[in-house]
Amino acid sequence: MSNVSIESGERIFVTGGTGFIGCKLVEELLRRGCFVNLLVRNLQREPVDNFIDHLNYIRGDITDMESLRRGISGCKYVFHLAGYAKNWARNPKIYDEVNILGTKNVFSVSAEMGVERIVWTSTIVTFGPTERGVIGDENMKRVSDKFFTEYERSKAIMEREALKLASGNLPLVIVNPTRVFGPGILSESNTVTQLISMIRNGRMPVVFNYGRNVGNYVYVDDVVRGLILAMERGRIGERYILGGENVMLSEFFAMIDKVDNIKRFRWGIYYFTPFLIAYLSEWLANLFGIYPIFTPGWVKTFLTDWSFSSSKAETELGYKPTSFEEAIRKTCQWLDKNK
Repeated sequence: MSNVSIESGERIFVTGGTGFIGCKLVEELLRRGCFVNLLVRNLQREPVDNFIDHLNYIRGDITDMESLRRGISGCKYVFHLAGYAKNWARNPKIYDEVNILGTKNVFSVSAEMGVERIVWTSTIVTFGPTERGVIGDENMKRVSDKFFTEYERSKAIMEREALKLASGNLPLVIVNPTRVFGPGILSESNTVTQLISMIRNGRMPVVFNYGRNVGNYVYVDDVVRGLILAMERGRIGERYILGGENVMLSEFFAMIDKVDNIKRFRWGIYYFTPFLIAYLSEWLANLFGIYPIFTPGWVKTFLTDWSFSSSKAETELGYKPTSFEEAIRKTCQWLDKNK
């Protein structure tokens, strides 16, 4: 399929458009003059009031086929961002219901209604962690079916299924963002920005595993641009990693100090301390329903390496990530303005 162009007046269907990334995507589409059919569970949520005339709220969710049909009606393009991304749920079945069955519903209705292209926002964790010193890319094979979290498991299963569908006749492009941060809703999907705020306020004086583990961090505005580029230029059936720079956790802390021109006191701790807290938090959550600070799976994720390259997106899509320092600077400026 040839490239497409998202032009003013185009009607586009978006799921997950009230979340951290999705809200910014909807705002960008509206700024471009597009009409957006936005799937929402609560009609009172209005993230972009300035463009209300171009925004059509569709009440429902991705487990409801009829609401998907109402939303996709009249749309050539679909951005699917909705998912259950929390690190814990009292009923783990919700991960499969939303991330697998719900996504299949979006794909099924999109095919039924003849959309020209779908961009699905998956996640970098579907590739699995990288070995020390190795930089992963889209050709990386997952070496294990052991998953740290239910979120990772459900997204990995659905991504394998999605690639099979795309090899048939589903016009699907997949994007895999890394650790996204920046200005926006401080939800669980934006935990990196919350971590930045905690570090700056002195509420995170410790560094897990002495800050040795590597993650790839990407500015939210870059992901939004990457999503649109994937729609316009992405090849059907391909995955595109949308990331930024690979940074050790100790370097992450140090960059915040550099931007603020402050040297903060902190100390490194071994991995067993956060695991102890995580297992206790999970036990309390399962026993009393108290939402956990973090879970053992979350700790395992952060105590492994996730080093990846976005060179494919840069070459094929024209994706250009913001430097890590500039992204941290912009985020800190936003936090200062929104205290």
